[in-house]
This record gives sequence, structure tokens and C-alpha cells, in this order.
Amino acid sequence: MIMPQNVIGVDVAKDWIDAYWPASNTAVRIETTPASLKRFARNAAGALIVFEASGGYERPLVDALEARSAAYVRVNPRQAREFARATGRLAKTDKVDARVLAEMGAALDLQLTSQPSPEQRRLADLVARREDIVTMIGQEKNRLQQATDAFIRRDLKSLVLVLEGRKGRLDDEIADHIERHAELRRLNARLRSVPGIGPAIAPALIAGLPELGTLDRRKIAALAGLAPHASDSGQRTGKRRIWGGRANVRRALYLAAFIASRCNPELKTYRKRLEENGKCAKAAIIATARKLLTHINAIIKDDRDYQVRASA
Repeated sequence: MIMPQNVIGVDVAKDWIDAYWPASNTAVRIETTPASLKRFARNAAGALIVFEASGGYERPLVDALEARSAAYVRVNPRQAREFARATGRLAKTDKVDARVLAEMGAALDLQLTSQPSPEQRRLADLVARREDIVTMIGQEKNRLQQATDAFIRRDLKSLVLVLEGRKGRLDDEIADHIERHAELRRLNARLRSVPGIGPAIAPALIAGLPELGTLDRRKIAALAGLAPHASDSGQRTGKRRIWGGRANVRRALYLAAFIASRCNPELKTYRKRLEENGKCAKAAIIATARKLLTHINAIIKDDRDYQVRASA
């Protein structure tokens, strides 16, 4: 495969990154220290850096690249693995993954990852922490349902109260952070004008989908993991399924669609028609979420509030 000179593949680990330069067929392991990553970003000037989302381990690399205004693409790990299989790369090592990512960047028309503002970055951190707390609350409540010992039940109840208090403080800090910054305040106001999007979902969308208003409806749906993918072969027409994308954004939009399809006349009619035509409830809500995202993308692009229409 012929590789352009301006694509560098990077595999991210906790303590190092493996970088592959296709132009010189060079693979290098670099420690994830601020100085090393700063030097890497400087040497990679003018190149497109392709790496996987790695559960936060990529954050130091992103910081170094953004400090140099470098172009980068953060790809879904599943997408990268499918590309590797499609090109016959069944082995999986850090060096192999770096090379695959470089080839992927050269072969595919990847969408550059938006570089969020410092305000958006902090909002994303706050939202991520809130999601952690919500997960812990759910886990402790599940344990409470199963616990029979009186002491353990009291301990679980007290911990749930503590976690709910922390969630409340995070909600307050998120609201204050949005209110202090004009751009976040504008985005929040536009999103809150949409039925189904409340004070928890709006920040999740601002933080998790900064590309809102900058992409067409198909690309934004793919980023959110709501784009249907065909599964046809010969005369067989398989069911279309969604996969990939940003799971946290997809969850937020699914919940928003579920609420909106009850209180928004247009989306309520749309979901009802889908179910009457044979779609199961979950598939109908996913389709409604995709339609809702299209509306959200449009109002952010046009900088206007959502207008409720009578029917779909």
C-alpha cells in the first residue's frame, strides 16, 4: 500500500506511545512524559496523526498535539480493528497497530477530530465525572436490592446518599460552568429549547459532540453511533444495525428521544408510525433519536431555537 508522507499512526498505551512514520518505514516507542510528547508533536508538524480512543490514556497526547495546533483523528477502536482484519492484519501488537492506523489514515477519508476549547474540555471532564457517579449509584442500588443483612443495607443506603450528594454538587458545578462562558451558554440554550433535552442531557451533548452544527446529518449520525449500516448479500436483505460511534452520546440521545417521543407531537407521530409499520420499540426510538439529532444539528448550525411542528 502506497502511503502519503503526512500520515503518522500512533498506538497509545498507559506509559508510552508507539508511532509509525510510513514515509521512512520507521517505528518509535516514546514515553508519555510531557517533554517527550511535546517533542513528538513538534517533529510531527504538518502531519495527520491517527490514533484510537483509549479510555483517557490518549489525553496527554491530545494535549501535546493541540498545543502545536496539530491535525489529528481519534478513531473508534472497533473501526480500527475491522480495518486491520480487512487488510489481512490479524496479529495485534503495539507496533502493528500503529502501522495499521497509519494505513487507515491514508486509505480512508477520516473526519478530523474537533479541537474543543478549554471551556469545553473542562465541561467534558465534569460530565464524565458525573457519569461515573451515576454508574456507582446504580451499582450500589443494585447491591441494596440484593442485600439482606441489616448492617450492610444501612451501609449501602448511607453510601448512596453520599454519592447522590456528590452528583448534586457536580450538577451545580456544571450549570455554573456553562453560565460563566458565553459560547457554552448559547449552545445550552439552543439545546434546552428542544423537548426531551434537559439539564443533564444538554451538557452531555455539548461535551460529547462538539462537532454539532459543523457536519452534515449523515456524518454527525455516524459520530453519534446512530447511522444504520446495511447487512445485505445477494438476494438477502438483512436488518440494518447501528454500531460504533460515541456510546455516551448515543445513550444521551436515546434517552432524549424516548422523552421527546412522548411530549413532542412531531416525534411522537414519527415513532408511532414506525411502530405501526412493524419496527420494535427499541428500533423506533433509535430512529427517532437519529431524527432528533438531525434537528439538533440544524438548529446549532443556524443558531436558532427548536420549533415544534405538529407532525413528522
